[in-house]
Amino acid sequence: MQDFFESELARTIPNEFITEFPGGIQFWIKREDLLHEEVCGNKFRKLKYNIAKAREFKHSRLLTFGGAFSNHIAATAAAGKIFGFETIGVIRGDELADLSKDKLSPTLRYADDCGMKFHFVSREAYRENEDPEFIQKLKGQFGDFYLVPEGGTNEFAIKGCEEILTDKESDFNFICSSVGTGGTLAGLINSSRPDQKVLGFSALKSDYLITEVSELVNKQNWEMILNYHFGGYAKVNRELIDFMNDFSEKYKIILDPVYTGKLVFGIFDLVKQGYFPDNSKILAIHTGGLQGIEGMNRLLKKKGLPQIAR
Repeated sequence: MQDFFESELARTIPNEFITEFPGGIQFWIKREDLLHEEVCGNKFRKLKYNIAKAREFKHSRLLTFGGAFSNHIAATAAAGKIFGFETIGVIRGDELADLSKDKLSPTLRYADDCGMKFHFVSREAYRENEDPEFIQKLKGQFGDFYLVPEGGTNEFAIKGCEEILTDKESDFNFICSSVGTGGTLAGLINSSRPDQKVLGFSALKSDYLITEVSELVNKQNWEMILNYHFGGYAKVNRELIDFMNDFSEKYKIILDPVYTGKLVFGIFDLVKQGYFPDNSKILAIHTGGLQGIEGMNRLLKKKGLPQIAR
């Protein structure tokens, strides 16, 4: 199992130079989206040690949580197929239970093809996903399992994300990442150098992630940027879509609308505002998530908005 992760990591994960802004400010992207075709980006990092721990304790079943378009659900289902685990996805939205497979989101169809079993719950019940009694009920229903939290964030996920930064990234002044549950950002902060500043771009319309991350790290060289959520988690508008499509056409790198699109938009806007000192060298972490574009495009079509180019 570890051979799989190490062999994938042994491939070159490039830091791609994107552009130089006025004042000698350089912008680069670390292509974590290229780690693996199915278990890519930060999900690869988060699952690495969780899968190892599940195998160590001889679990045969993984259970986790997510929405209908969740990158984490797709990655966990794929990892289960690769490593021979049964997988169960507790999915937010009990109204989805009556849909035929062809009416499910592309993400859930993919997870189903990987063998994941779904347990659809109401949004109210889903909010109890960290409650011990709720977890115990799930064990009563599905038997023993290894629990991977929503979004994959726990101590083992953070350990995996600490491996994103290596000596190759030591000369960057700013390390930037999108933030959903805080695990990736915490790993980056933990492995960052004292002279680096780590910026987290929240994908949520809330400042609670500041507290969440603060409880996971001991360093002070980081800041949470709260102005680029575009209305909340998975919310997009024409301005963001146009930016992503222009970026893809110009630099030949596809961004996802939930995380990296907002991240890169935010970095470009902060450059315009003079946030970064002259001659700064900025590295953005591409955390993957491209599987969600197909489902997002379906929603955009219903709203009469442009499609995200792929």
